[in-house]
Amino acid sequence: MSSQQPTDEPVYDDRVYRSPMAVVTGVLLLALVAWLCGDAIVRGPGNSPWFAAATALLVVPLIVAFTIRPAVFANADRMRVRNPFRVIELPWGAVDAVRAGYSAEVLAEGSKYQLWSVPVSLRERKKANRQQSPRGGINGKAPGGAGRADAGAAGEPQRAQADQVVGELRELAERGATRAGAQGSVRVQWSYEIIAPTVLGAVLLIVLFAVR
Repeated sequence: MSSQQPTDEPVYDDRVYRSPMAVVTGVLLLALVAWLCGDAIVRGPGNSPWFAAATALLVVPLIVAFTIRPAVFANADRMRVRNPFRVIELPWGAVDAVRAGYSAEVLAEGSKYQLWSVPVSLRERKKANRQQSPRGGINGKAPGGAGRADAGAAGEPQRAQADQVVGELRELAERGATRAGAQGSVRVQWSYEIIAPTVLGAVLLIVLFAVR
């Protein structure tokens, strides 16, 4: 009699990558729109409340789409990219490369998908490269007297945030490429919950300006 041994590796929660600065900016913009449009809806004369409502219907989904919504979810089997107007699900077996040039992006099945939630800062990258360079300070030491050996002792060499995220995603892709659960094709789904109210708001504004 033979006993069957479990072969699946433990399943962990998704890693989530998003831009905190973008989320903060989105919240502030939503508060500003709520204040301006809300005041116009409540106290605006004539057709002002209708214009304010249509403007809010157009602008709010766009703010959410480009600031709060973008995120990357990654686990041992796949990566799910939530961009402003689309959700792309990429099994690691279908991923050809994850890279960061002027933007963070993933290549899969002949297509390229940007990672909106992983903004690339060339300034941050140059700063990290200067700190890693032995010529970045006097006698090979960083400003403040701390040498590269001290930085290495504290952990890995400092990298720009986008490069660090891309490195983690690339490592997950390499480890998961041959997993049974990481096989399949790329799936792309349009985010109609963002697109529909945006289009509706734009149409209402056009109608209001036409009958004004």
